[in-house]
Amino acid sequence: MTSTSDTSCTSCTSDTSCTSDTSNTSDGSKDPEAREAPGPSEATEASQRQSWEPALSVRQVLTLERVLAGQPEVVAGADRLDRPVRWVHVAEAADVGVMLRGGEMVLTTGVLLAGDEDKQGEYVRSLHRAEAAAVVLGLGRAFPTPPEVMRRVAERCGLPMVVLHRPFPFAELTEEVQSRLLRREFAAVSLSEAVRTELTGLITAGAPVQRLLDEVARHGGCPVVVTNLAHRVLATAGERPAVDDVLRDWERIARQAGAEASDDWIRAELSCRGERWGRLVLCGYRGDRAAGRLLADRAAEALVLHRMLGPGGARAGTSAGPAGAWDSWEEQSARSLLTDLVSGAVPARQLLTRARAAGLPVNRRVFVPLVVRGRDPARPARVLRMLGLSGIVAELADGTSAVLLSLAPDQDAGALTARFAARLRAEPESAHAVVAAADARCAWDDVPAGLREARHVADAVAVSAAPLDLPPVVRLRDIHLRGLVRLLRDDPHVQTFAERELDGLLRGPDEDLLAVLRTYLATGRNKSRTAQLHHVSRPALYRRLEAIQGRLGVNLDDFEQAASVHIALLAHDAQQG
Repeated sequence: MTSTSDTSCTSCTSDTSCTSDTSNTSDGSKDPEAREAPGPSEATEASQRQSWEPALSVRQVLTLERVLAGQPEVVAGADRLDRPVRWVHVAEAADVGVMLRGGEMVLTTGVLLAGDEDKQGEYVRSLHRAEAAAVVLGLGRAFPTPPEVMRRVAERCGLPMVVLHRPFPFAELTEEVQSRLLRREFAAVSLSEAVRTELTGLITAGAPVQRLLDEVARHGGCPVVVTNLAHRVLATAGERPAVDDVLRDWERIARQAGAEASDDWIRAELSCRGERWGRLVLCGYRGDRAAGRLLADRAAEALVLHRMLGPGGARAGTSAGPAGAWDSWEEQSARSLLTDLVSGAVPARQLLTRARAAGLPVNRRVFVPLVVRGRDPARPARVLRMLGLSGIVAELADGTSAVLLSLAPDQDAGALTARFAARLRAEPESAHAVVAAADARCAWDDVPAGLREARHVADAVAVSAAPLDLPPVVRLRDIHLRGLVRLLRDDPHVQTFAERELDGLLRGPDEDLLAVLRTYLATGRNKSRTAQLHHVSRPALYRRLEAIQGRLGVNLDDFEQAASVHIALLAHDAQQG
């Protein structure tokens, strides 16, 4: 296949002289061939049509074996060969354009055009106006050589024109192309239905949204990214190295790709009741674009359905609009990131791109890891917004939330953390919330250890049934022995020690004695304070302490024996937590 081109202009007029795309004719009327930007409804319709129809480009048609047998030569529009071919027609009439609806490859012998240059020019212009994909002229008796008028007009209009130097049965070409188009369309529809069935099955089985996205990524063979309307990443799926490559400079890439046509970035809008929530993006999709569009549309439908049927569905459907649903998505995104940071399953450096794409400032920042235990898991996020602090929040377990503050180097981390804790406890339902913190981290790689330390501190405080005199923000240095025992709670030797030391009380039915012992040791063996906290008289407390010592076989007035029992009790409580 060879090609020639004429670069003199990019549009055509009825007398084959060149004009600009927006020019008018000499009488002031608008040139009917001048290209116009489609209106909103036309653009939407064209977009939908292109989305659902399988693509086979002019270039691909010209490489088919049957076409190559006709020795095709591109004589015009060589830079437009990637146009999609929707169908193939054989047409000789000069006004063929009125019978087309766009995307057709038109085959002709030119038998009705020979000897009339005006008809030749009008034939090409009518195809251009109808948005035909290309015109293929079979050389022969009508035109033994490529007609110069048709070639020149086609080049000006930007319409690919191909001539066949050897006789070629057009029926074979139409049969070949139509069958391929139908096979592609059937394959795309089959994929669409298979994906819809699979995703619907996952939804009805109660699968999490991440499972749905993983399946979409598997079908697409490319990273999948879900964002809000501000391009903030809410969820991802796909092979981790490929996802990280996409997220490395996500905001710039996403905005650039959104502003430019890109065949390998396929988007689907997520919306409910006419209001958009965000977008699903297939990043770097390499398959047939029509199949990719169908896959993206089916995935978007599944995500909307999952949101409507999920725990936040009722909230998403209220008058508050779908924004409430996105709060849940952002919570899931933060939970996934913080869970991976705490668990250490994924190296921190690999999570940096996810954090940046999720909107967390990470460049030249100081990070403060916090864990909050309280009755209202939504309270920490509200406090962050009220204080205008940068950070992410996620509920890790019932009543436990992880918070990662991202502060500028010149901000006072200690003061802001204390302010956060004070504001958190300002409401009655959060008055007794525990705010545990690790020391500020200047390096992102140190964040996972900081989060684990903060969680360890919060857990150590939470398992204590006795009142503790702790500061508003609790750190590892504030929990002393309790923190050490918490770290060692899974050690078999510690477990055996605790069982042996407390055996006399653990086997007994009276749990009140264990509670009295816990309070007595936590208050530094203060009998008056212990009696007050348990609402008993001093003589009654003495009797209970004697019963405890008898069952354990220890003397609690002896410091070493009391310390041994205290450590055993801390270990027991840590194991129960």
